[in-house]
Amino acid sequence: MSGTVGKEAAGKESVISTLIVEDDPVLADAHAEFVARVPGFAAAGIAHLGAEALRLVATRQVDLLLLDVNLPDMTGIELCRTLRAHGNQVDVIAVTSARDLATVRAAVSLGVVQYLLKPFAFATFQEKLRAYAEFRRRAEQAPDLLAQDDVDRALAALHDASTQTALPKGLTEATLASVVALLRSHDQLSAGQIAPQVGISVQTARRYLDYLAAQRLALRAPRYGGAGRPEQVYRWSSP
Repeated sequence: MSGTVGKEAAGKESVISTLIVEDDPVLADAHAEFVARVPGFAAAGIAHLGAEALRLVATRQVDLLLLDVNLPDMTGIELCRTLRAHGNQVDVIAVTSARDLATVRAAVSLGVVQYLLKPFAFATFQEKLRAYAEFRRRAEQAPDLLAQDDVDRALAALHDASTQTALPKGLTEATLASVVALLRSHDQLSAGQIAPQVGISVQTARRYLDYLAAQRLALRAPRYGGAGRPEQVYRWSSP
């Protein structure tokens, strides 16, 4: 089990302190917002450089790293190696666009517990964190000396197929990321305003916006102005 998984008092719910390591400021802020939306997790801070991440891990309580592999001063793999060389067994979820086999294998060898490819929907992000939290819960409840069943149950939480959440049929994560970027950069937008900028139909844009509203990532409100039915406008929702 990970060195960060300790025995908690019976019935006590611990908050998983999560450090976001991401060089893109917009993505880093988005990931911090995502963390804040998942019950049981709290952002411990944001690091844009590997050296900054190492300093923060050494100076504050961090249970989990959300780690980008491609950082300006070092790779996420090098950062993990440095941590392990110093005996730090903090758990790591790779959040990255790096998908080559060599990087994935190196990540696994260094104890990365989940691998999340960019871009992704909030639902996918949320399920990864929920699966990790369930892994910690099962590990904390297991006896000090584990039987095979105890090990299997704990590890199964990380890879249970029932925790994998897909976007609704017809929606793609790449287009969703474009819609989110537009919402985050404007006070409010309608489906008609988003559609030509993303290159999709108004109806499709509305499906993406309604999905974000259902996930509580966007707020929807009517906009009155002319004759007929009011237009629905959307704005990004901060936690």
